[in-house]
This record gives sequence, structure tokens and C-alpha cells, in this order.
Amino acid sequence: MTFEEIKQSFVGRVSDPIVFEVEKGSIKRYAEAVGSFNPLYLDEEYAKDSRYGTIIAPPGFLGWPVKPGPMFSQLFYDLFEALREIGYPNQVDGGIEMEFSLPVRAGDILVSIAKLVDVVERERKGGGNIVFGVVETTYHNQNGQLVTKIRQTGIGSQ
Repeated sequence: MTFEEIKQSFVGRVSDPIVFEVEKGSIKRYAEAVGSFNPLYLDEEYAKDSRYGTIIAPPGFLGWPVKPGPMFSQLFYDLFEALREIGYPNQVDGGIEMEFSLPVRAGDILVSIAKLVDVVERERKGGGNIVFGVVETTYHNQNGQLVTKIRQTGIGSQ
């Protein structure tokens, strides 16, 4: 298989949905673990009187999967296994961007769907090639509203 065949095969692939449950005890534990002591995350009475009406999650906390299984899409793993087979054995995380549209509330049920949106091959100055793969994952709440969009980049090199 060539790089172009891999690109044609992978770009546009969509993952199976993963369902997450956002529970207020988990929100509190996460907030404490990351040292975020905003009363909107920890104090039920304070949060109840806020514009949100309940405890909300700190940015980045999206709950826990409802069913045992992966918390992340298999798309990156499959892509980088295919790239490894054609000579890209070195792979690293190239970063993550998170865009927050709505607060995640205690009691929300989120559905995430990942899509591989791009795979680009570039020549390196020192020789060899490098590949960038981008997966975009959207999280919608039980009302169908987009709450978070995540763009993650993976990098493979020869």
C-alpha cells in the first residue's frame, strides 16, 4: 500500500459513537485533582443559583464511557498501524486543540464521534518524510447540542 492509498482509505472515516455520562461526583473529583476550585464545579448550592442551574464540568472533563471500552477513537491507531507498515515507525502526539461551545453539566449524556479529517505527507529538511494525521472529535449532549470539538494531530516519521 502507498501513502496515497492510505490517505484515500482513511480520510473521511468516522468512528462508532462513544457515549459518556457526566456525573457530579466525577466532576468534583476531577476539579479537585486538577486544582480547579471554582464553586461552579464543587458547590451544589452555589451552582444551583448560577445561570447554569447545576454543577458544570471544568473545561476538558467530558465524563466517563457508559460501556467498558476505549475512551478514544480507534482511528489514530488504525492509521498509524498502516503508516508503520509502509515505513513510518516513529510516531508521536502532535498536540490537541479543544473548542468549547457549551458548558458540560452534571447529568449530561454526551455522544462523541471522531472523523479522520486529513493526512498530509511532507518532506523533511534532513531527509525522509513526515506525516501529519488529524482527527476531529465532536461531543454532543443529549439535546443534540455541540458542547466540545477536539482536533488532535498525530505525527509519523521515517
